[in-house]
Amino acid sequence: MISADLNIILPEIVLAVFAMLALIGAVYTGKDKLAPVLVWASAAVMLVMALWIGTTGGQDQTAFWGMFTDDAFSRFAKVAILLSAAVVLLMSEGYMSRHGLLRFEYPVLVLLSVVGMMVMVSAGDLMTLYMGLELQSLALYVVASLRRDSERSTEAGLKYFVLGALSSGLLLYGASLVYGFAGTTLFSGVIAAATEGHMSIGLLIGLVLMISGLAFKVSAVPFHMWTPDVYEGSPTPVTAFFATAPKVAAMGLFARLLFDAFGGAIADWSQVVALLSLLSMFLGAIAAIGQRNIKRLMAYSSITHMGFALMGLAAGTEFGVQAMLVYMAIYVTMNVGTFAFILSLSREGQPVTDIGALGMYSKREPGKALAMLVLLFSLAGVPPLVGFFGKLYVLQAAYGGGLAWLAVAGVIASVISAFYYLRIVYFMYFGEEREDALDTGGSPVLWGFLMVSAFLMVAGVVNLFGVEGAAAAAAATLVN
Repeated sequence: MISADLNIILPEIVLAVFAMLALIGAVYTGKDKLAPVLVWASAAVMLVMALWIGTTGGQDQTAFWGMFTDDAFSRFAKVAILLSAAVVLLMSEGYMSRHGLLRFEYPVLVLLSVVGMMVMVSAGDLMTLYMGLELQSLALYVVASLRRDSERSTEAGLKYFVLGALSSGLLLYGASLVYGFAGTTLFSGVIAAATEGHMSIGLLIGLVLMISGLAFKVSAVPFHMWTPDVYEGSPTPVTAFFATAPKVAAMGLFARLLFDAFGGAIADWSQVVALLSLLSMFLGAIAAIGQRNIKRLMAYSSITHMGFALMGLAAGTEFGVQAMLVYMAIYVTMNVGTFAFILSLSREGQPVTDIGALGMYSKREPGKALAMLVLLFSLAGVPPLVGFFGKLYVLQAAYGGGLAWLAVAGVIASVISAFYYLRIVYFMYFGEEREDALDTGGSPVLWGFLMVSAFLMVAGVVNLFGVEGAAAAAAATLVN
């Protein structure tokens, strides 16, 4: 029994053991001298695990008496988490080395947070959910303040920690209420107690508190207040990480909780999630208009995009979950390319984040400017790029789930958000050329990821590289 359970959680065990061995090995040998090797080794291990999970997935199964679930949904989310985390690690190595930030703890913390994310999307129990969430969060609090000599970075880590602790408290209090009224921590037991029209007030309050706690993790309004400051203050590679893998994990956990534990009371939570979606789309779209710092702009952009992803969940249908998964896969791909571009922006070797510095950037770097244009158009949802199909999916899901008003609001928010994406394009192609021009050239690794991401936004319109079918299978296992 135990050996079978351990076999199910083998990918998590491999990553955790590798992280601990890397930590011990680095401490007793070269410490920070080994950091570049650890980055590449950690990325390689995550890529191997993603390949393993993606190719060996069989029948759905549970471990540890239902506390851990291995199904098509968790495998889809884990592959997205591992791939995005590995890519961001590879992108960050050059930047962190140049600016004296590459310490051996960095890849180890990323690995441990990824283990937490993998546990989150496989949670079948309230305790497993909380354990995975805290393992992810504690590691992220540290990497947010990795630049110890910077007030901004320290402030980012502190804000993230304080507000993250508040969200964990809300989640934990909600979980305790759910346990008290359902009589069990297992999702399979909670769903039996939480049925449409017969849910006790205590369970309902517990559900709302848990949704609030998870809304912090996905930066949904009104629990978004940490996002702009943390995105701006953290080292840029860390910001790139925040914008990718943790978002997939949090949305995966959101869906897992709502459908596995409260799938019998969709009408009770659909309106709450729809409201979070509406507020996130509009606040992110409007607040980003005045931003000059591209990292803050991407923070508000992420709030808007999480609003669109929540729209899929709010539909409360199998197609809604499929739309959310497709949207998150596309969103992560776009963000990887966008942050590869941001990481490559420098002047005399120093990082630049002011969008005004991009004046006539297309004259000096036509290839990178064109790739960024494709990514920005895709983020804005301009057809026929892949980003358009991601938004179309969630809009269809909302309409099909009886939320036509939310779909209409999504279209309006998308039009508003197009302004600040197009403004960056304007600066790159028509802005005023500055004397203190940005550096040209840069890391071939960043250039490669930027180009690949832009290519995927164009070529993916054919069949989304099979993501659609995998997302459909994942949604079917969760909802049915």
